[in-house]
Amino acid sequence: QVHLVESGGGSVQAGGSLRLSCAASGYTYSVKCMGWFRQAPGKEREGVAIIYTGGGSTSYADSVKGRFTISQDNAKNTVYLQMNSLRPEDTAMYYCAADPFNWLCLLDRSQYNFWGQGTQVTVSS
Repeated sequence: QVHLVESGGGSVQAGGSLRLSCAASGYTYSVKCMGWFRQAPGKEREGVAIIYTGGGSTSYADSVKGRFTISQDNAKNTVYLQMNSLRPEDTAMYYCAADPFNWLCLLDRSQYNFWGQGTQVTVSS
């Protein structure tokens, strides 16, 4: 089992920044892929950014490229999502996810087995 706890959400104005954190515990040594997903009201959950914990390679949704950065601190078993130049359309519940079984990390929510409880991000215009 892998337990994930997100933090860092909040309300900001457009153009502002937030940094989300995801602290992992449990069988974290087996986790190879970690990612951030988001879900706005009435919409499906979508991938935002993922990171391969073994080598640090990353991938981003087109909508956040150049604005969001995913990173990791292996010593703390924590993954971060730095969000800059936030837009109202970034408003959503943001979830951290972990996949301990696959080496290929995709922005596909069906790949991920463990999820955090989510943290709300609200961007006002």
